Amino acid sequence: MGLADELAYAPAADVAARIRRRELSPVEAVEAVIERIEARNPSINAIVHEGFDEARQAARAAERAVANGSELGPLHGVPALIKDLFDFKPGWPATFGGIRGLKDFVLPVHCGFAERLERAGAIILGKTNSPVMGFRGTCDNPLFGPSRNPFDTTKNTGGSSGGSAAAVADGLVPLAEGTDGGGSIRIPSAWCGVYGYQPSFGRVPNLTRPNGFIALNPFLYEGPITRTVRDAALAMSALGGYDQRDPFSLCDEPDYLGALDGDLAGVRIAYSPKLDVYPVDRRVAAVVERAVAAFEEAGAHVEEVSLGIERDQRELSDLWCRLIMPINHATFEGFRAGGIDIVGENPEDLPPEYLHWLRATQDLTALDVIRDDHIRTEIFDAVQGAFAEHDLLVTPTLAAMPVDNADDGNTVGPSEIEGVAVDPLIGWCMTYFTNFTGHPAASIPAGFADGLPVGMQIIGPRQRDVDVLAASAVFERLRPWHDSYARCAERRLDGAAR
Repeated sequence: MGLADELAYAPAADVAARIRRRELSPVEAVEAVIERIEARNPSINAIVHEGFDEARQAARAAERAVANGSELGPLHGVPALIKDLFDFKPGWPATFGGIRGLKDFVLPVHCGFAERLERAGAIILGKTNSPVMGFRGTCDNPLFGPSRNPFDTTKNTGGSSGGSAAAVADGLVPLAEGTDGGGSIRIPSAWCGVYGYQPSFGRVPNLTRPNGFIALNPFLYEGPITRTVRDAALAMSALGGYDQRDPFSLCDEPDYLGALDGDLAGVRIAYSPKLDVYPVDRRVAAVVERAVAAFEEAGAHVEEVSLGIERDQRELSDLWCRLIMPINHATFEGFRAGGIDIVGENPEDLPPEYLHWLRATQDLTALDVIRDDHIRTEIFDAVQGAFAEHDLLVTPTLAAMPVDNADDGNTVGPSEIEGVAVDPLIGWCMTYFTNFTGHPAASIPAGFADGLPVGMQIIGPRQRDVDVLAASAVFERLRPWHDSYARCAERRLDGAAR
């Protein structure tokens, strides 16, 4: 077995420890990852920009730091990836989810995730695929095409952080960036069978400029996608922490790694199989119902609950679309100011569903926004109500199984689940509620249906990230999923499903 195969499914924590002990050099780790990416990425289309030359330079610098006895960060030498959306590294392309007119667009800035990851010693090797402007729960676009699920390459990964989730599931890297405006960390984590952690709002600083308040409506997050809960906690120890550039940055410093040693004895868990209003594929429902039993085995008290939500799920998915579109309008206004008029001159670069929402929201008024915040408040109150008598809220991550990839750059989710019509962009994603509310949440691998992964969502009280991580760690011990990646590792590399 070569080093590329040996490191393929090694946790980030183990790679960092081996580098600290000088059993593995950062250069060796990076070269092994590059070898695996070159062999396997063509079959899943997860990575759309390869920054290998810069990564090799960073690895040599990291190796010198080890040799010199310098102080090392918690992720020193660990290979990682960032996302191609609102995620930047100086000089790297920023296509904002595969917009053809931006294929050569670059910005001279770091996003907060990349800045803190590199400060902790990680080595970023490239950028991962996402849909146009992140505006859907699948991963496909006209420039790069769809990302393919490592468990079945005819299926989609989910989005918008689909390339990141696929790369982690396929053993290309142990850690990749997810961003989350409606579930984009958790959605692909569910379909790709990995662990996706969406922290509390303000936990990971957002450094966006010129609008430092852009992450507010809805709440936007950056967080890790990993194969183990420990790696997510390790990443959070590097990503979290106060930053004066973020007006919402939280000041406390939770013990993410310490939370992993907790138990669930006496913990009260509210189980909502449909979040009141979603139709849920019966295969998903069965897997999650079995998975919830693990919490009772751990000594928790699990109770099925109703949150008291009365609005139709289609009304709520439309609400999410309206809330997030002002950010999109502002982004395109910024492009126009820089001489790139995508909407006016090249609308064919944008999916028709996305153009529909751009046009439907171009005349939103301040009163429209206030009215939508009234509905958003109803959801906040309903979720908060669950925590009046419970410590955690557990649901399926998604209401649907992975969909087939399209061949036109425009893969969407299901339009109907169990006979009920849903929005194919976001209406099958049981994730965007926390983008209304600010609560921390994770998608954890719950099991399989028809050979494909199913995710379970764990939501915690606001700013109680340690509770979500503790519950995740207990579930991982009782229902370990790591052997499942053998299905990905054994996949044929000619692009065929297996």
